[in-house]
Amino acid sequence: MDTRIGFGWDSHAFKSGVPLRIGGLTLEHSEGLAGHSDGDVLLHAVTDALLGAVAAGDIGSFFPPGDARWKDADSAIFLQLALEELSHAGYRIVNVDITLVLAAPKISPIAGDMRARVAELLDVEMNQVSIKAKTPEGMGLDHVAQCHAVALVERVSEGDGLRSMSAVIESQKQLEDVVDDLLASVHGVQKKRTIEPVYDTEDLT
Repeated sequence: MDTRIGFGWDSHAFKSGVPLRIGGLTLEHSEGLAGHSDGDVLLHAVTDALLGAVAAGDIGSFFPPGDARWKDADSAIFLQLALEELSHAGYRIVNVDITLVLAAPKISPIAGDMRARVAELLDVEMNQVSIKAKTPEGMGLDHVAQCHAVALVERVSEGDGLRSMSAVIESQKQLEDVVDDLLASVHGVQKKRTIEPVYDTEDLT
């Protein structure tokens, strides 16, 4: 059996005035996590773990933080792209093991709900998802949330020509088309219209 392991890590500082999103859930807390997207530190770490398992780059390769399209975006979009990468490479998830490091809020009371939500997003069984939480004692990081994620994946297809999207995208335009398709299907954002010129630009001098 051909198996691979991917590791992901992410960190965001807490910020007032924004909702706290972790593991695809909105949690009751006085502060949220700062980030260009919704700041979901857990989904970001899992996304990088899956991309890393099939050597498809990282989350920033596909969703640059300076791109205005990802302002306040649902991090499920990023995870969906990682799952597409995994499928195109011919692999599926065996299990993911996740460790959150944060002083507050307490994760243990909602760990079951969070595991169920992450399993739903990954399209796996709940017993394939582990979520643990630790406090950053003695590290001086009480105002930061960190997440470590490890993903074990196994090959499910052989010699059928499947390749990672990152291997077949040959230009920025193709990457934008992929992103637009994801926005339309996952986030409900309409694809950008292409305006064709009404004259032949080749004739301009």
